[in-house]
Amino acid sequence: MIAGLSFPLVTAPLFSFAVTLALVWWLIKGNTFKILDHPNSRSLHTKPVPRTGGVGLMLGVLVSWALLPAVLPLPVWLGVGLLIAVSLADDVFTLPVWQRLLTHGATAVWLSATLLSATHGWMLVIVIAFAIAWMTNLYNFMDGSDGLAGGMTLIGFSCYGLAAWLAGDEAFAMLNFCIAAAAAAFLLFNFHPARIFMGDTGSIPLGFLAAVFGVIGWINGLWPLWLPLLVFSPFIADATATLAKRSLRGEKIWQAHREHYYQRLVRSGFGHRNTALLGYLLMLAAGASAVWTAKQDTMTQLGTSVAWSGVYLVMMFVFDRYWERRCGDRQDAST
Repeated sequence: MIAGLSFPLVTAPLFSFAVTLALVWWLIKGNTFKILDHPNSRSLHTKPVPRTGGVGLMLGVLVSWALLPAVLPLPVWLGVGLLIAVSLADDVFTLPVWQRLLTHGATAVWLSATLLSATHGWMLVIVIAFAIAWMTNLYNFMDGSDGLAGGMTLIGFSCYGLAAWLAGDEAFAMLNFCIAAAAAAFLLFNFHPARIFMGDTGSIPLGFLAAVFGVIGWINGLWPLWLPLLVFSPFIADATATLAKRSLRGEKIWQAHREHYYQRLVRSGFGHRNTALLGYLLMLAAGASAVWTAKQDTMTQLGTSVAWSGVYLVMMFVFDRYWERRCGDRQDAST
């Protein structure tokens, strides 16, 4: 025993790291399972890159979870497995949008009903189902720059783990630390210049788990319901604001594009590496404030949430003005 923890409990994240490291390395070096992401007009990369990193990441997570005594609801296991299977099929064959969205929505409704219907009203079940489905997809939307989604996974689930640990649930903390450890191994190959991408097989299940684990932590009394929103707010703010603006312009929000703030930051000359590093600072600040504020009084929690909302609004306003001037200057120069 180490500090009251059993041997498997302590070593599961290390096992997750090692398994993911080995699998992702094999996926890069081997030719038996090399599915390439070819650049197109909406891409930020310029040469074909394997997009199977999510296979190694998720397998590392699932195998390490088998070492832990924590019992996740069976629908969580089944939901993750279903999303991995459908997302892998999409990475290989490119499934129709409606098939993917139907799977994401049905899985979200099923999980929300399973977790909440016995103790909460159907209105909350519907709201949480929508939140799970949205988080599942927005994580995929935000996986378009080297190291960004991997960093959000490492930092976000580390914050979940720390918050659970401080609340006294060490087993649930380790479930989260296993995800963070797998992300750390994946980042060794995904930080700019990326040698592999996670693909839908990684981003879709990770978005799903970010939402579902946030709800489970709330149900178990480990944290308030706003904590997951603040921990993953860098992704939520960017994706939600971008898709809302596209919707207001009458554009098809499900089509791939390069209008997210992080994409425009890369395109403006800031680059993949600097965009990721800036994102990490924002993620660490948001996550640390969420973990700290969870133990404070209600007014402090409310004030922190309002303050972060203001921070994101100011950042978006400033960058929008910069982007308009930059695009305007280019148009003037071309005339």
